Amino acid sequence: MPEFNVNDSINLISKLSVGRIWNALKVYSSYQISKFSKTPIQWGLPVSISFEPTTSCNLRCPECPSGLRAFTRPTGMLQNNFFKQTIDDLHKHVLYLIFYFQGEPYLNPDFLDMVAYANKKKIYTATSTNAHYLTDEMARKTVESGLDRLIISIDGTTQEVYKQYRVGGNFEKVLEGAKNIVKWKKALNSKTPFVFFQFLVVKPNEHQIEEIKALAKQVGVDEVRFKTAQVYDFENDPNQLIPENEKYSRYKKNADGTYRLKNKLANRCWKLWHANVITWDGLVVPCCFDKDATHQLGNLNTQSFADIWKNDNYKQFRKELMKSRKNIDICANCSEGVSVWED
Repeated sequence: MPEFNVNDSINLISKLSVGRIWNALKVYSSYQISKFSKTPIQWGLPVSISFEPTTSCNLRCPECPSGLRAFTRPTGMLQNNFFKQTIDDLHKHVLYLIFYFQGEPYLNPDFLDMVAYANKKKIYTATSTNAHYLTDEMARKTVESGLDRLIISIDGTTQEVYKQYRVGGNFEKVLEGAKNIVKWKKALNSKTPFVFFQFLVVKPNEHQIEEIKALAKQVGVDEVRFKTAQVYDFENDPNQLIPENEKYSRYKKNADGTYRLKNKLANRCWKLWHANVITWDGLVVPCCFDKDATHQLGNLNTQSFADIWKNDNYKQFRKELMKSRKNIDICANCSEGVSVWED
């Protein structure tokens, strides 16, 4: 689960119900039993799900299949009716809903209608955006939708630096979008969405870490968070993205100039017990690292979610993960390590 500050935590707690608490206890206890028994046991349904509004994006970021237009799976838009049907099935158990996987959510014309629907079901909602579509009108509608968390990707404090990773992006539009959200939160006297700048630390922008903190304060967003970049060919880093400061890197530099993963991969993963990802066309995949949906664990067009969550595909994937996580391709470049829930 993502980190929460005090006000955001209070908001999340307000979404709790007896059914959701009981479900979370079942999920967590089954994970702990699985961890110590080395045998996957799954009780309950996901605490958190991610829904993909679209695979489309206006930018061309170098490490993103959406930006590179490099998907091998079908591309398209999440349909409102399909989304509502799935939420109707899961809302009594799900606490946290992420409207993001690949693509820019605001390109889906029904996106905010879906947010509003989930909000009516008292589910905590979050999304991540490059903020190019947060016009004054769209910012107002975003606040009115009841969205709980808005992550704005802003990987630089100047256009020159920002565009090196956010290829095709306009830094001033991002700032304008963020200011529009802050403005409408005040105008509508709304505590939500909780807004933070997400700064993906890469070599071209690592010198601006202190500057982004100052800029966030100036704009009036709630918080700044720094994210490490996933680099596909990290051993050689052909795009020169891995930062020098290892604090903000998933990788450690070897003596020969190549890189390796900094964190050791444990043969367990909390995400496989409490969360999952649903693509725009209804495929259920393990997590956000399966960007091309190569590990399809089920299809909501032909099966119920409850059946998929405990089917043989899911059982086998969890079993393989607990046996040798490093041999699963999507896990080999994963920075999750051991979840804070396990500490």
